[in-house]
Amino acid sequence: MLKAFRQSVLVFATLCVCAASALCCAQSYPARPVRIVVGYPPGGTVDFMARIVSSKLSEIFKQQVIVDNRPGGGTVIGSELVARSAPDGYTLLMANIAFGANPALVARLSYDTVKDFAPVSLVALLPSFLVVHPSLPVHSVRELVALAKARPGQLSYASAGNGSLLHLTMERFKAVAGVDILHVPYKGAAPALSDVLGGQLAIMFIPGPPALQHIKSGRIHALGVTSAARVSLLPAVPTIAESGYPGFELYDWEGIIAPANTPAAVIARLNAEINNILGSAEVKDYILSQGANPAGSTPEELAQRIRNEITLWTEVVKKSGMRVD
Repeated sequence: MLKAFRQSVLVFATLCVCAASALCCAQSYPARPVRIVVGYPPGGTVDFMARIVSSKLSEIFKQQVIVDNRPGGGTVIGSELVARSAPDGYTLLMANIAFGANPALVARLSYDTVKDFAPVSLVALLPSFLVVHPSLPVHSVRELVALAKARPGQLSYASAGNGSLLHLTMERFKAVAGVDILHVPYKGAAPALSDVLGGQLAIMFIPGPPALQHIKSGRIHALGVTSAARVSLLPAVPTIAESGYPGFELYDWEGIIAPANTPAAVIARLNAEINNILGSAEVKDYILSQGANPAGSTPEELAQRIRNEITLWTEVVKKSGMRVD
């Protein structure tokens, strides 16, 4: 019995030491600059969200929180860098929809999307608009679907490249609507949108920030939006769901992710600070003004979203046969 008692005391002491160590870790973190890796060039939506978070975290931590752009491989290069980084909270990833789609798109990833990462918090949800050039004789999602069915394979849509948000969204829409529209990939959303604005191509899905001014000016027409409810900045644009496809809801999401085995206390500190940032009126209003929705979460909620995305895109990729460049 004495031996059992001693073992119990030892276990209790060990737990106390671990708890004290975790508390110390959380209180002293961060003791040096933190970087948020972005798998895209500067200027895009993911980069934009990362810079909002990094700016506010820098103020809170009294340490530099820098954005490190590592474009390439459909975000695989940046994700791999973070997966292989020390699990200490000093290298983070601003992930988006590509993070959950890449397991289906890339034949052999060098990391495990679930096992090699520790989700921290969702940051934002960004719906996309289905837009057409005014020369296309359609004024609603139903009319576009009817035209596509009457001319299978003859209509074309632009995307930011194979495996991009724009590509993924249209392929899911094609599957749901049962239409055949030809994919024309570009090297980025900007040149794709430029050609749609110029009438070289007539159709694309595009997130709010780069499209809002052109929709409002009439240079392109918005037929529908992928969010669950209409967007307050463009209340006249119906959702895809209310346009005849109930349940169709799709967002580009941005979220902060750390390497696996990052201390729980560090994850908790980051999660709390990011959610506080997203809850401030200043940040909330700014993100909403860009056509996005601030959306904090628990680490578990973000982990579940990633698992759901992997399931969704595995099904879509299997049906469409799409692959990254």
